[in-house]
Amino acid sequence: MAGATVAELVGHALARLGAGHCFGVVGSGNFAVTNALREAGVPFTATRHEGGAATMADAFSRMSGTVALVSVHQGCGLTNAATGIGEAAKSRTPMIVLAAEASGAAVGSNFSMDQPGFARSVLAESHRVHSPESALVDVVRAFRAARDERRTVVLNLPLDVQAQPASADALRTLESLAPPPAPAPPRADAEAVSALAQLISTAERPVIVAGRGARGAGPELRALASAAGALLATSAVAKGLFAGDPFDLGISGGFSSPLTAELISQADLIIGAGCALNMWTMRHGRLIGERARVAQIDLEVSALGAQRPIDLGVVGDAASTATAVLAELTRFSSGLEPRYRTPGIAARIAAESRWSDVPLDPPDLGGPGTGAASDPGPLEDGPEIRIDPRVLSRELNRLLPVERIISVDSGNFMGYPSAYLDVPDEHGFCFTQAFQAIGLGLATAIGAALARPDRLPVLGTGDGGFLMGVAELETAVRLGLPLLVVVYNDDAYGAEIHHFGVSDDPDFVAPDLGTVTFPRVDIASLARGFGAQGVTVRGPKDLDAVRAWLDSDPRSPLVLDARIASDGGAWWLAEAFRGH
Repeated sequence: MAGATVAELVGHALARLGAGHCFGVVGSGNFAVTNALREAGVPFTATRHEGGAATMADAFSRMSGTVALVSVHQGCGLTNAATGIGEAAKSRTPMIVLAAEASGAAVGSNFSMDQPGFARSVLAESHRVHSPESALVDVVRAFRAARDERRTVVLNLPLDVQAQPASADALRTLESLAPPPAPAPPRADAEAVSALAQLISTAERPVIVAGRGARGAGPELRALASAAGALLATSAVAKGLFAGDPFDLGISGGFSSPLTAELISQADLIIGAGCALNMWTMRHGRLIGERARVAQIDLEVSALGAQRPIDLGVVGDAASTATAVLAELTRFSSGLEPRYRTPGIAARIAAESRWSDVPLDPPDLGGPGTGAASDPGPLEDGPEIRIDPRVLSRELNRLLPVERIISVDSGNFMGYPSAYLDVPDEHGFCFTQAFQAIGLGLATAIGAALARPDRLPVLGTGDGGFLMGVAELETAVRLGLPLLVVVYNDDAYGAEIHHFGVSDDPDFVAPDLGTVTFPRVDIASLARGFGAQGVTVRGPKDLDAVRAWLDSDPRSPLVLDARIASDGGAWWLAEAFRGH
């Protein structure tokens, strides 16, 4: 490394600190640092857009547990990544954005902008490599903020500093640099543990709802629930955490099945473990009964009660807190009654708790989003036959291997893959929805696939979101990913159709929906143009193509242009728009 520049020092330092993967679009300002990362052994994926790079890194970090990197050009390269960075920051994803920065003689360049201000505007932290002398310390500080504080960090790399020789002291220190030890998570104090145990001991119908902060704490929470006679549920982002448990209710909130919503709303104690208990997870509070008590376990004091009033807040990590509360219960009680864990409840959960168990009402097999008769598209000779999205999702769940990783874009369709497609554990579901942006799905699926190459990657997306991010389909093809892309296609921005186009008011006059409806796009042909396989799906028989693709040991994506029937507005959509 003798004679190395600051850019080279930064790349090698991040590799030694344990950065997992880098995604980006390379330009003049980030060429050197990206090559330094690659030279040091950090895998790099070239994307077609910086927004895709940021979202891939976000998904990779979530699914791998490592700090992922994004490499962007100064100015416009950074702004192109804005939505992906905002999503990661809102989700507290450990991620570092390596952003070249116009500085010194380049301050008046076309690429000059307030990059620290930009970072803060999308809730990311702004750091900078200030000089050759401070460079290594600056990098370690940024890495620790990302990893230990679960922050998304924009690390600005001024062009003039990047080009300077690294200091001899920094290069000597680099030779022995290793990942710093992670700080121990806070442990709940004895008083809080006792108080939570007391709440549990007096509850008749307790329910534990685990969120993203409880990922990895599944065994401990299961043990506590078993002793407490509690049912288990998760927020959407933690789907799969309790998979296989006979008292697992699945997702709490807008995606809940009728039985899940019923049993949670009848709870007299709800314990949020690493879960914000926000309006999505608690259906704007309607899943919390009038007399139910609410406890919350979180790593940070500021999170306790931030979304709704609580009766008890416990600062601590979910796993150690669950273990401590279990020990306390055992100490002062010889054994709790089964309470909510009765044979009758277990039988109902087995028979009714999944949407795939709920009988299907006849769907409206009409046209795009509105439920009206379908206008034949340019490729149709008459009214189009469309597949019920519930049937589509249910049949795919039966077809796909158990070891899968499901990613979901945003839109009216999103409950179908979220509710109908099972996952083996919490590492099988990637849900980039904190910013509620459509168009992140394809990049999410690619990042998740690279993090978990042992599982079949599956994406559920709408036609609007798929077309918004379609450039990254070339990335998936280039990488040879066996990615199944399920496009729930209603030729519209379906959420807006159902929000603005329907009403219970008898005097309602539907507005012009021409801004959110579109002519038929042959998505299957579009996919083939990118080098993927593409199939149009109008009925269950068309899914034979999925069977054949799975049997072929695929090395390229398969895109299903699923022409879905109108659902008249999805059940989860009604929940979502209560907050708008």
